[in-house]
Amino acid sequence: MLGSIARQRTFFLYTRSTAFRGLATHAPSTSTTKAIPAVLHLKTGQSFTGKSFGSPKSVFGETVFSTSITSYTESMTDPSYRGQILVFTTPMIGNYGVPANSAPYDSQDVGVVLESQGIQCSAVVVADVAERFSHHAAVESLHSWCHRHGVPGITGVDTRAITRILRDQGTTLGRLAVGEDVSAPPPAPEEYWDPTTENLVDQVSVREPYTLNPSGDVRIAVLDFGAKANILRSLVRRGASCTVLPWNHDFNAIRDQFDGLFLSNGPGDPAHTMEAAMKLRKTFEEWDKPIFGICMGHQVIGMAAGLEAYRMTFGNRGHNQPVLALASSGSVKAGRVYVTR
Repeated sequence: MLGSIARQRTFFLYTRSTAFRGLATHAPSTSTTKAIPAVLHLKTGQSFTGKSFGSPKSVFGETVFSTSITSYTESMTDPSYRGQILVFTTPMIGNYGVPANSAPYDSQDVGVVLESQGIQCSAVVVADVAERFSHHAAVESLHSWCHRHGVPGITGVDTRAITRILRDQGTTLGRLAVGEDVSAPPPAPEEYWDPTTENLVDQVSVREPYTLNPSGDVRIAVLDFGAKANILRSLVRRGASCTVLPWNHDFNAIRDQFDGLFLSNGPGDPAHTMEAAMKLRKTFEEWDKPIFGICMGHQVIGMAAGLEAYRMTFGNRGHNQPVLALASSGSVKAGRVYVTR
């Protein structure tokens, strides 16, 4: 009975007016209360009106959704989201703030806490942005973080309706209009900017090679198509020395220095990376050491093998997936279900 009353009371607090929003947190409220209007236009004709937060500017992008429950900061700093307007299906975003994004360079860390130095997506769309936040590692709010990085957001829109549109018809181009741009008519179909027409990989890839954990006991070369920091972090924490190379670097000229080659994730159309695929084809023919690719890297491997990479209508953008442990390892116990980060 007491549990039922508690659940009802929690539900009551959550569904009260926005004046009660953020009462469960303790950080000072950020200035999203100026109520700058914003509207999200989709190329397919729908428009969603809400309130702006973050940077008060208008942008174009490819509208996609993510089903992740936590780790909004990791999603937003993932280079794979370059050029995209990211819609979060989770109702409240920002409630645990944003951590300081710096870490040492050693055998455990790769210089950042999140997935890259800054926000990579073009804009964010949320049902309810938390105006207050609470977390021991948080140093700023989602609003101030977006504002500092020049990234706009919209809150107060029905993300369920947006998600159903994107789920049924696939991703679509969009424009987030903020402030005075709200009164302008939606863009004509030919006015929408398609980020996949640009080489986004070249925009996010490292410019010069560098090495992490140089004293590692196995040497891995990483072709950087937009690598998430956690990929590099996972490698160095397992004792690897990682040399990160630009996406179109001539690996064949230095391959004998390495024990393996890793091709990272990345944004955009893999057709822009054909130069890397052609070099990798030579690697296949002449090198007999392990090669591994993930996301964009996996597609580049396919193209190097002579396959065609084409775009699917729907993409899976999410984490927090349930995983059944089939065997025990360290703190992981066989038979238990774990949720990925």
